Order: sequence, then structure tokens, then C-alpha cells
Amino acid sequence: MRLLPPEMDRILYGEAAIAERVAELGAEISRDYAGRDIIMVGVLKGAVPFMSDLMRAVTVSCTLDFLSVSSYWRGTQSSGVVRILKDLDIPLEGRDVLIVDDILDSGRTLSYIINLIESRNPASIRLCALLDKPDRRCVPVKVDYTGFTIPDVFIVGYGLDYAERFRNLPYIGCLKPEVYNPST
Repeated sequence: MRLLPPEMDRILYGEAAIAERVAELGAEISRDYAGRDIIMVGVLKGAVPFMSDLMRAVTVSCTLDFLSVSSYWRGTQSSGVVRILKDLDIPLEGRDVLIVDDILDSGRTLSYIINLIESRNPASIRLCALLDKPDRRCVPVKVDYTGFTIPDVFIVGYGLDYAERFRNLPYIGCLKPEVYNPST
């Protein structure tokens, strides 16, 4: 068993809970897309572990592509300005697209991504977010598949980071407030 890093307050979702929920999401997505090919668009970097597990849980044919955007610029609060760091490689016109992201927070970044993908004329767009933090929502975003709804806490692990650290943790945990906000 891995020891909890000293910067962590507690584990919110352990490995087993995550694996179970990802399997359930995979089954739901497979039912909804039965007989269709989908393009899974992962939002780098945080969605990588989730998308890797999710694609193995999905039984329909899928193609993968990745989009990298930034709105944080070395902080813990979104700047509100989204920049594309890596665009998609696959044409989306006429295709069924499933956006896969680690967390839906303010909604600004995912709203931007949805609008960007809509401009490329896909047949359909759905959103799958491992975590949904509705208390922080500033922009309405429709989530089609949600792993877990979480409170307004700073979380890391399973792809989520703080200053590029903690992504490799196999669970999702809460970071101690004094780590990301030294004034507390």
C-alpha cells in the first residue's frame, strides 16, 4: 500500500472506486454508441489516465486524438483565457465525438473546447468528465457522462496535478489547503 504524501489531506476516491466507475461509464458509452465509431478526444494532460482506462472499458470502435489547452498559467485559479497548445490531428466532420476530460470546474475551458469542436461540423458531440465540481461553475456545460460529483476542494491524483506533481497517484485525493494556498 502506498503511503499518503504529506501534502495530501485525504483520499476522496480510491483505486477500486475509480475502476468500478470507469467500467460503468464504459458500459454506458458502449450502449449509447452501439454500432457506431467514435472519436475520443482527450484533453491533455490530466485526462490521460482516465481516457486510457475508459477506452479499454468501451466496446465500440474508437479512434483517439488529443487536444491540449491551457487556462491556468502556473496558478490554481483559471485565468479565464484559453489557449490551444496542441490541436487535433483527425478531421471531425461527420464523426461522432466524445470529449474526455479529467474535471469540469468553471466550465470555461470545456465550453471553449465544445465550441471549437462544433465549428468542425461533427455528427455529434458528447462530454465525459471523470469529475464534476458544480459549485465552481461559471459557464453552463452539459455533461453526458460523469464519473463523480465532488465538492469544491483542490484534488490531485489519477492525472490531476498541482504544479505538474501528483498525476501518477492511483487514487484521487484532496490536497491540504496550506500547500496550494500558503496564506491559510
